[in-house]
Amino acid sequence: MRTIILTAGLLAVLAQQAPREVIRSGVTYVTTDVVVRNDGGQFVANLGKKDFDVYEDGVRQEIVSFVLSHGGRVLMESVPPSLRQEGLLLPPPRPTNDSSGRIFLIFVDDLHMDFRNTGRIRALFKEIAGELVHEGDMFGIVSSGPSSIAIDMTYDRKRLDEAIGRISGSGLKPDEIISSGPSQSLPEVRYRAHVAFSTAYEILEKMGQVRNRRKAFIYVSNGYDFNPFSKSRATAANERSGSSGDPGQVPETNPFSKGGNEFAAADLTAELSELTRQATRANTTIYTIDPRGLVAGPDIDQTTLDSTDWQDHVRETQSSLRVIAEQTGGFAVINRNNFTAALKRIDGDTSDYYVLGYYSTNSDPSKKRRTIEIRTKQKAKLQLTYKTSYTLKPPDKR
Repeated sequence: MRTIILTAGLLAVLAQQAPREVIRSGVTYVTTDVVVRNDGGQFVANLGKKDFDVYEDGVRQEIVSFVLSHGGRVLMESVPPSLRQEGLLLPPPRPTNDSSGRIFLIFVDDLHMDFRNTGRIRALFKEIAGELVHEGDMFGIVSSGPSSIAIDMTYDRKRLDEAIGRISGSGLKPDEIISSGPSQSLPEVRYRAHVAFSTAYEILEKMGQVRNRRKAFIYVSNGYDFNPFSKSRATAANERSGSSGDPGQVPETNPFSKGGNEFAAADLTAELSELTRQATRANTTIYTIDPRGLVAGPDIDQTTLDSTDWQDHVRETQSSLRVIAEQTGGFAVINRNNFTAALKRIDGDTSDYYVLGYYSTNSDPSKKRRTIEIRTKQKAKLQLTYKTSYTLKPPDKR
């Protein structure tokens, strides 16, 4: 409860500061990041608004806002007056010659990180502070659990150092999940995931109010599995009940218990889809990082854990991190002990880019998913990286 109150407090501050958006009847304002590289993989920084064509569902759109950021600094900006306010996520603006082109939200999902890895996790965040967040970048930090971190968007890098000292993993141990039985462990597993997803979702809603900036969501977590260690849980349940049945089957003591786990993978996929759709609407790229590094086997004191169960769990959690990242245009940093190269890649991805904005000419609210195609008028062969679709936000049910 304490963690939820802190998170809600942060969101309340953001909501109080956020300006009212310009409402246009039947028209949606869309922004998309575009990274343009040549055959040699180098960023092409000499393009202007007239060099791009944007199509939504095959219909050409008029580009009304254009931003070029190179080396983490905004070099060119053309934004209509009604769009110049950035929203309350941003601190007071710096002078024009020191404007930041990058906004980072660092999400510490301590509800899904191991306490024993706390030292390793803090070392990772120190590396994030050194390799990724530079002077002049704006960033905020939020945790999902007992680390109780809720730092508003700021330029002050000292706040990041303060937060690192408070990070502590508080994830469930395998033995805790296995020994407590499905009626207690699985609801707790899902509750923790829901807290993490809800926190990330609400922050992404606020980030959607920030226009014409590259927004990166650094998502640090061990990942998610809605049906962890099923064989080990079944074996433990059989031992508790004195059953000698198949250890791969959970005793049928409750006719509804099976249905709750049978669709666990589908439920997880559906919830991840909601999160990634919100990120796409907010034009925010998510980069997921697994602080466990190169995952080998479980800790030696996890005596009730089947080795196959462990491998399946790791595969499922890593898959969830891939989905979150890849569906939003980012990438997942998993199965590696050295994070430097990955952080430098994120640094490059978030330093050089264009942001194109337009008012969609499609006024049909029933057309929820819309495709985007961007072309350049340059004769040279260029590689464009951008989001290829977005989904309209469901109407408020009040």
